[in-house]
Amino acid sequence: MFLGQQSYESEVLVIENGSTDRTLEIAQEYARQHPSLRVIHEEGRGKGLAVHRGMFEARGEYRMMCDADLSMPINEVNKFIPPALGDYDIAIASREAKGAVRYNEPHYRHLGGRGINLIIRALILPGLEDTQCGFKCFRAKAAEDLFNHLTLFGWSFDIELLFLAKRHKYRVTEIPIHWYYRSESKVNALQDAMRMIGDIFRIHVNAWRGRYDVDRS
Repeated sequence: MFLGQQSYESEVLVIENGSTDRTLEIAQEYARQHPSLRVIHEEGRGKGLAVHRGMFEARGEYRMMCDADLSMPINEVNKFIPPALGDYDIAIASREAKGAVRYNEPHYRHLGGRGINLIIRALILPGLEDTQCGFKCFRAKAAEDLFNHLTLFGWSFDIELLFLAKRHKYRVTEIPIHWYYRSESKVNALQDAMRMIGDIFRIHVNAWRGRYDVDRS
């Protein structure tokens, strides 16, 4: 097991909330044999809600969210933590940063993803090349602050988190990774883009209403 070979202490959390197969049962059975694994069932739906639950259940100084398909190989995790990296608050995996490599991705999927990112950069997050990759690492303090302000728990929660990070003056860095396309992905570029534009509008409205203001008291 990769983590067992590392010099640092670690834990793995599996947050299940809406699977239609035996994910929960299989994970619980595996956890009984591996004390470093914790399995949590979250009643609410939405990827953002699962990640939100995991960030507050986690106990480490560095808290990394990972897509279950591990399209980023697990050994890439070491790029996000000391000694390889340390001077940051949020490190996000990037399939577009210099040095990143994408494997087996159809051209139409790449173009669709770049189109979505162009919208994100134009409307809310200029300067970030890949906000939607499902691998992000947070220092504990930043994680608890940002996820405490989160209002979106679906597909666009990453955008709100990064908007909050910039608003709260956290240091964000993009880490080039090796990434493998998985054909079972449920992303629909057109539908997701339309939903995302609506969510970006909600984020701007929340900001205008002071929903994300830092409490200085």
